[in-house]
Amino acid sequence: SQPIPFSHRLHAGDLSIQCLYCHSGARRSRHAGVPAVETCMNCHRVTKTDSPAIRRLTGIYERNETLAWNRVHSLPDHAYFDHRPHANAGIACQTCHGPVESMEVLTQRMSMRMSNCLGCHRAPVEALPAGSPIRRGPEECYACHR
Repeated sequence: SQPIPFSHRLHAGDLSIQCLYCHSGARRSRHAGVPAVETCMNCHRVTKTDSPAIRRLTGIYERNETLAWNRVHSLPDHAYFDHRPHANAGIACQTCHGPVESMEVLTQRMSMRMSNCLGCHRAPVEALPAGSPIRRGPEECYACHR
């Protein structure tokens, strides 16, 4: 559960809000991150303002507090992952995170096991956009274990 109910089905699915609008860190940081309350308020200053959850969100915003979302996806401590090369290569978030646009409540769908990562690094054709010059991802141990 999350501190405020959030539907990826509504936001990413029905409203077609791009993942990188809320998770803008994915292109410029190792971590995609969760959106700041200010990002939510870009829409919710005027949208669904009478909803109890949005009123709670507005209170958090007005008090300049942070919203502590609960982590859904996590890797083992011995693994290193950087969102930047994946997001900047045009790999769809759904490749690893599953069909988030159809999830009312976000769940981790892909096992974060080494075999899944290596499978894609060795044959990334389905994950990459058409015309990508990338043929393979790194396979040396240090790429993911630091």
